[in-house]
Amino acid sequence: MTRRCFLENTGKLCFSIGLSSLYLGVGRSEAGVNTGSGFEPAYLKLHQTGELKKRAEQLWAIMERCELCPRTCGVNRHEGDSGFCQAPGTTLVISSSHPHFGEERPLVGKGGSGTIFLTHCNLRCVFCQNWEVANLGIGSESTIHDFAGMMLELQKIGCHNINLVTPTHYSAHILKAIDVAAAQGLRLPIVYNTSGWERLEIVKLLDGIVDIYLPDFKYWDSDMSDKYSSGAESYPEMTARAILEMHRQVGVAKPAENGIMQRGLMIRHLVMPGNIGGSEKVMEWIAGNLPKDTYVNIMVQYSPAFKAYDYPELSRRITQKEYSQVVNKAKDLGLTNLDVQGYWWLES
Repeated sequence: MTRRCFLENTGKLCFSIGLSSLYLGVGRSEAGVNTGSGFEPAYLKLHQTGELKKRAEQLWAIMERCELCPRTCGVNRHEGDSGFCQAPGTTLVISSSHPHFGEERPLVGKGGSGTIFLTHCNLRCVFCQNWEVANLGIGSESTIHDFAGMMLELQKIGCHNINLVTPTHYSAHILKAIDVAAAQGLRLPIVYNTSGWERLEIVKLLDGIVDIYLPDFKYWDSDMSDKYSSGAESYPEMTARAILEMHRQVGVAKPAENGIMQRGLMIRHLVMPGNIGGSEKVMEWIAGNLPKDTYVNIMVQYSPAFKAYDYPELSRRITQKEYSQVVNKAKDLGLTNLDVQGYWWLES
């Protein structure tokens, strides 16, 4: 199920963003922490020492000449200027906050992944399935305290994690909100659900804060990322560097005894028509640079959306053969922790 379909079909599960600040009074004893016994999130220690607040201020200062993402626009977001992503400065725009049951199984469990969909995006892929949120920024303007309240409410209702979708351009806001929420009893793992296109310097500032990294590795060929993701020519190189740093920080993702993921690196790769993403090369890189038991989700759900029909090569779904070739390649390379999806419904 795509994120867009999930949002369209589960509107009743979404919480009113405007009421989120009401939940700041939820203490640890009241919150339904649903992660398994003995778990302590990475950020708690840094919150207690004051380091989390310090890191948040470092990222906040970067927005004065914004270089939070590889576009390094240099605009002053504190003064209301907008860069390529069009995200605001002191506030943030959030599309929705709800338990998501369409994510990877180790993130979903029984209580769902506590997903917060952040608006705007620094990539703007022409085939984006969530373009209304990513490009148009459709959502509700929220404060840091609103944001923290959403995290606490997701914990209260029994979600297993806080899943931050498209976080890069809001990384400063995220750290501030985690610090506020941790003081009020937040104890869920943080999932950094990113396109993968990150500045290494920024990822290093997240060390000891993020519990689960969930990056895409969309493209192997810089010509493809340049063409289909608004000039993001550096995508393959910068994503590879970022993923190596993510692995250094959190290691291989292995679920707890209850089957729920609490820490580690989980990579996503969307198989695209005509091998546009260079799927086999991506698998080769993963096998050659990371442990063979690295969690890799080989995604089947590509569907033409947004401007994809302007590109004939993007205007169709993938075939069974295209998907199975990638899966077989990954297996041949010795990758042992593959999330392989059903593809019987694809055209042969």
